[in-house]
Amino acid sequence: MNLIPRSFFLDDFFDDFGKVKTVDMKCDVYEEGNDYVIEMDAPGLKKEDIDIDVDKGYLTVSISRNVENSDEGKNYIRKERFYGSTRRQFYIGDASEDDIKANFDHGVLKIVVPKKEEIQSKKKIEIE
Repeated sequence: MNLIPRSFFLDDFFDDFGKVKTVDMKCDVYEEGNDYVIEMDAPGLKKEDIDIDVDKGYLTVSISRNVENSDEGKNYIRKERFYGSTRRQFYIGDASEDDIKANFDHGVLKIVVPKKEEIQSKKKIEIE
């Protein structure tokens, strides 16, 4: 019986060595009144690193972060910070692009998409 967890002595320190890291663009999507709200974590990024586009009913959030030039001469043991580009898409239907608002504060990107008023198109069909 082993009571000490495997990673207790940093046994997994080099487990990810040599693997390419990807960015997890973690987010929460919720309803707030007449809006849908997307809150996405983007720590360490600047507003200039983020692009938000709407095309054919999809809202796309793209991030791009350039490699630091000060990496020369460093002998990394582990490198977890992300450099490169990635994106994430959300289907928003035919929401008005002009009414979508975005705010970036303290490493959190908040996008507010107004709900479109749904038209009741349900109709009962009589059987002959």
